[in-house]
Amino acid sequence: MLKNAKLATLFFTMLVVMIGFGLIIPIMPFYVEQFGAGGAELGSLMAIFSVMQFIFSPFWGSLSDRYGRKRIMVLGVLGNALSLLGMGLANSFITLFAARAIGGILSSATFPTAMAYISDSTTHEDRGGGMGLIGAAMGVGMVLGPGIGGWLADQSLSAPFFLAAGLSTIAMILIHFILPESLPVEKRTTSAQKLRGPQLGLLWKSLFGPLGFMLFLAFLVNYALANFEGIFGLYADHRFGYGPQQVGSLMMVVGVVSAVVQFMLTGPATRKLGEANVIKLSLVASALGFVLMVMAETDLTIVLTIGFFVFSNAMLRPSIMSMTSKMTEGGQGVALGLNNAFQSLGRVVGPLWAGVLFDYNVTLPYMSAAVIMLGTFLFALWSMRPERITRLAALSTKAVHAATRVGDD
Repeated sequence: MLKNAKLATLFFTMLVVMIGFGLIIPIMPFYVEQFGAGGAELGSLMAIFSVMQFIFSPFWGSLSDRYGRKRIMVLGVLGNALSLLGMGLANSFITLFAARAIGGILSSATFPTAMAYISDSTTHEDRGGGMGLIGAAMGVGMVLGPGIGGWLADQSLSAPFFLAAGLSTIAMILIHFILPESLPVEKRTTSAQKLRGPQLGLLWKSLFGPLGFMLFLAFLVNYALANFEGIFGLYADHRFGYGPQQVGSLMMVVGVVSAVVQFMLTGPATRKLGEANVIKLSLVASALGFVLMVMAETDLTIVLTIGFFVFSNAMLRPSIMSMTSKMTEGGQGVALGLNNAFQSLGRVVGPLWAGVLFDYNVTLPYMSAAVIMLGTFLFALWSMRPERITRLAALSTKAVHAATRVGDD
């Protein structure tokens, strides 16, 4: 296992990056209103970060293979700090948007490089623990971030950005002085090797293959969550008069419920019911959750309905990934990579969709998402029949290897 100082540095780095991402959720709706922006602008602001991550993450992974992990990680954390500082100093929506886009480009270097650092520095036996630690840091950051952002925003809407920028600067300094380079020069790729971006042709072809519906589900689960989170601050402000602190507290509830469900409940549920049945139940429950959130009127019912929706949605992601893995014996790396790409696309479409519809009617983003989730559930009743899943599983490994050859062309 990595030495404690190295592990602590990686943990702290991913923690502060995710705090910076999470604290934006409760304050951004109120921040953009200062510049006269509405739902569509908020949706685009939330989506541009994911767009840039989707485009640039593969490049950073390739660059870390070529130039080493440490310098790419330093650059990513520095970019995160500069982006947050720029958002805190923004005096117009355009400058805010530009700072957010830059953050997506540069901070997208941190996660794949941290994963690669763990892979370089651990044995096969210890690797799971190292990856789990990074995942835990991200989960804790997403719980703490909204609470910190909402609390500090009561003093100043800019203050959370400055705090997160300062924490990122500290992380950058720790990386520079504590983390040794994990990838020796002799193991790095040559400068002649082509850098790869997202393989759009591969994604499109895979959507119509044996794993197509599973990949659509991967997209859908993040679309639903990003739809909810991306517009919730404006929704809570317009409907209930909530401020940043109240929105931040509710987002902390989201993080806690999601973590508890994924770490404690999904495993027993899938063992008892099977992944397909958990997915179907979660789809219909998520649709109901959206409807119930629109009907909620009191503080208690708001908390309960949000908790119910998050509970249902959190069951989906691990169940989908588990089922995808089981359907692609021998090709899991490719299949789960495709799964991750479609999740990223969901994080792009969700806030864009919600933002545009919000400007027409404040409840329309959630009601439309309920219809989409319900429609997907009905389709799943046919698509996820046991005999069909068995037949598709027999084709999936062959398909992902063929898709890899397409992506290499």
